[in-house]
Amino acid sequence: MTLVAKPAKGQKAERPLMPVFFDTNVLAYCTDPRDKHKQGLAQQLVQRASLHGDGIVSTQVLIELYQVLGHKLRVPDVQRLALIKAYTAWPVIAHDLALITAAMEKSVRHEISLFDAMVVEAALRSGATTLHSEDMPHGQRFGALTLINPFL
Repeated sequence: MTLVAKPAKGQKAERPLMPVFFDTNVLAYCTDPRDKHKQGLAQQLVQRASLHGDGIVSTQVLIELYQVLGHKLRVPDVQRLALIKAYTAWPVIAHDLALITAAMEKSVRHEISLFDAMVVEAALRSGATTLHSEDMPHGQRFGALTLINPFL
């Protein structure tokens, strides 16, 4: 199954670009057969973002996903590497010192974990207006960025 698809040749997105950042947990559910409902919802979100060209991830998300797929979901190495490579068809926000420092400040100011703050900071840096995550409070806003728990 292809989780990251590009529009067919000559096909255009049906709506204006609305950047959507994905946290690790949503991407992991795409391959997690233990919860078919969440798996289906996650797959729909990823496929929609891929077709519209507005999905975004970060290096942190890719690293965490690689670990979750291997250690928690026992996805074979070749398959999990292929999945990670597929997500690199989307823009990937790299972590640098400025992002990490801003995330540390955000972690203290908003009383969230450093790793969640790094995801938020990467999403903000990307220009995303939506961050799909199960780990952070649904509806919480950081400027123009809104956190959405798609499984509620």
